[in-house]
Amino acid sequence: MIDDTVRLRPVREDDLAMLEQFMVDPEAAGPFSWFGWTDPGRFRRRWTENGLLSADGGQLMVTTDTDTLGFVAWRKVVTVPHSYYWNIGIQLLPQAQGRGVGTQAQRLLARYLFAHTPAARIEAHTDVENIAEQRALEKVGFTREGVLRSVVFRDGRWRDSLSYSMLRDDAP
Repeated sequence: MIDDTVRLRPVREDDLAMLEQFMVDPEAAGPFSWFGWTDPGRFRRRWTENGLLSADGGQLMVTTDTDTLGFVAWRKVVTVPHSYYWNIGIQLLPQAQGRGVGTQAQRLLARYLFAHTPAARIEAHTDVENIAEQRALEKVGFTREGVLRSVVFRDGRWRDSLSYSMLRDDAP
């Protein structure tokens, strides 16, 4: 899917090193996504199993004509039998941040999920201090729903997150 110069595409084997970098490099992960060192091999195992695309979620790389900038991800949240929605997230390399790439990538992902799945809702959470992500979600058309208190443990303390959603009828 293409929106201006930002594209989403399936993960290739040569992308795995970048994905692993987010698991082992605090500066690559950034202040809102570093939760300590975790198993970098999980991406390689999942890629071997299903290319990081399944009925329960997936990951796509965020690219331009010349660069790979990060990834978007989604996971299925089942509410009751036969009902679910998607929870999405994004991780960009530091050099890709602050350029509107995240806004475009999340817009593309929302369009993709509404076009190819019957889900009526897409949800995203972000740290209450992550103003840039809040702005990006709002530019895409997500609605701020509220505060999730003490929901994320990061850097030695519990932190609040903001919940955002987009309904199929809201989609641009």
